[in-house]
Amino acid sequence: MLGPAALVLVGTLALVAALVVGGGADPLSVGDAGPVARWGLPLSKMFVNLGAAGVIGAIALALFALSPERDEFPKVLDLASASAAILTVASGLTGFFSFLVITNTPFALDDDFGVRLGFFLTEVEAGQAWLITTLLAATVTVLCFAVRNLTALFFVGLLAAASLLPMAQQGHAAGSSGHDAAITALGLHLLFAAVWLGGLIAIVVVRPTLDAGRLPVVLARYSTLALVCFIVVALSGYASAELRIGSLDRLATPYGLLVLVKVAALVILGLFGAYYRSIMLRRMADSGRERSRFWWIAVAELGFMGVASGVAAALARTASPIGETLPTVRTPAEVLTDEPLPPPLDPIGYLTSWNIDLLWAILCAFGIFFYVAGVVRLRRRGDHWSVLRTASWITGMLLLFWVTSGVVNVYQQYLFSIHMLGHMLLAMAVPILLVPGAPVTLAMRAIRKRGDASRGAREWILLAVHSKYAGVLSHPVVAAVLFAGSLWVFYFTPVFRWAMTDHIGHQWMIVHFLATGYLFVQALIGIDPVPHRIAYPLRLFLLLATMASHAFFGLTIMSSQGLFLADWFGAMGRTWGATPLQDQVVGGGIAWSIGEIPTVILAIVVAIQWGRMDTKDQKRLDRAADRDDDAELKEYNARLEALAGRDVRTPTG
Repeated sequence: MLGPAALVLVGTLALVAALVVGGGADPLSVGDAGPVARWGLPLSKMFVNLGAAGVIGAIALALFALSPERDEFPKVLDLASASAAILTVASGLTGFFSFLVITNTPFALDDDFGVRLGFFLTEVEAGQAWLITTLLAATVTVLCFAVRNLTALFFVGLLAAASLLPMAQQGHAAGSSGHDAAITALGLHLLFAAVWLGGLIAIVVVRPTLDAGRLPVVLARYSTLALVCFIVVALSGYASAELRIGSLDRLATPYGLLVLVKVAALVILGLFGAYYRSIMLRRMADSGRERSRFWWIAVAELGFMGVASGVAAALARTASPIGETLPTVRTPAEVLTDEPLPPPLDPIGYLTSWNIDLLWAILCAFGIFFYVAGVVRLRRRGDHWSVLRTASWITGMLLLFWVTSGVVNVYQQYLFSIHMLGHMLLAMAVPILLVPGAPVTLAMRAIRKRGDASRGAREWILLAVHSKYAGVLSHPVVAAVLFAGSLWVFYFTPVFRWAMTDHIGHQWMIVHFLATGYLFVQALIGIDPVPHRIAYPLRLFLLLATMASHAFFGLTIMSSQGLFLADWFGAMGRTWGATPLQDQVVGGGIAWSIGEIPTVILAIVVAIQWGRMDTKDQKRLDRAADRDDDAELKEYNARLEALAGRDVRTPTG
């Protein structure tokens, strides 16, 4: 347990030093909660981070690197259970200390203190966040003890990751400007830092159960996860620092100095990772000394991770040089969206307007990288992969990036027409480009198969594709109903308001429309294997029915006399461009006209595939006839002759 002890000790020392430098624990001149609350709050938050890292990292390692048939598996789940218990206690303490600090209520054992604490935890946003985190962590603690199935453990991991969401939404990143970007950056930072740190803790803990040949295998798998985590943590950390610091001259402030310390720790940790991948893994299989050296290097790496964890907890209590003061006079757009109203949209603005969504930017970048890496692996071993498939996939990813980070992301909150344009592109144009790329087929051919009962990317993809749930969703009829029906459900229920007013709702909207569109296009023209395929005439029928539903939906919006979300689109204070109702009519026209263009393209592709299938069937029959001297036709003619002879011999009435 030397490694985890070093992590906690160094993290605590770094936290204390950072609080002294940044002034995060200094007494307040007015409304001071006392030294116990001032020091206890950042210390409990550090243990929240460490507990979350332990449970999420351990589950991630179990899901992607360890075998459930070996002793390593129950060992790492025991670590996940203990870490979840730590997260539960630390979250509860953090909520308690937050109550003391925010309300400046002295601790007491009377009924009034309990009533105030209960009100804080159930009615105040900050208290609700820590109460939800505590309840989720307690649930994960129980499940980690009970669950030993890999598939079920995946959902436990999702629940553990969800426990970070309340922290991301109410963390110190959520200032008035760039609120959504701050939530995304902090959420990504917390999640991938937890996988990175917790995965290393898990390896150190399960190392005694790994034999000499097993350790390099597990470490190599973890190293791949750690590399991805390093990239995401670096990018999200930069985005968060940019929002809080703003300019290089502010690095001289106490907050800026702590950020520099955290950056230095991150760089050193990156060097550790480079050493693992370039030197240690190659030597470990042949050198017992390297395996022994790993222990001390891992302990040192955990020490630097402790520095980063301690400084991160102190940053949450250190005043940002930008601050979070709100202007005395706010425009209607700033009241509704926490962002200033963008300038009028002109044609050139469709190319020059950008608001990067870090989550989708990273997903698109990784999507292109791993696809190209798979193609390169195939070509190196002499296999062929279509250039057109590669071009289609890359183009689809670039279009997805533009929709989620370009002009649509800038104006979709203010213009219904731009929102509808993004919807149509997500649900129809992007899937038409992604589906022909056949990513599942590429993954099956490029990713190596595991032989130790563990599950890598290939095994998880196969499990998802062949699951009963995927079989139901990918059925052409179900996919068509989801694709067309979700239009009406989304815009004519409170779901639309949730997607427009809440950042999580907006992200759900992107995922939903992209997924339903992908399933529908896959059912019509997909190359990847699916459980159900219907005949081409039925595919055209489904497509025409969907086209009619789209057209009717667009006409319904165009003819509507009322404004969708009038207290949102009609209350932005926008003085440029069309009126909200006129803009809504334009949005209906986009749903009717522009939305039908991909549908026509789909119809053409289905017709072409139908024709090619008939040609292939005819060629197959011709080859079979050449091989057996047209035996099938001769047999058919013989049956006809026998029937004719029987009719001649049978007397007629």
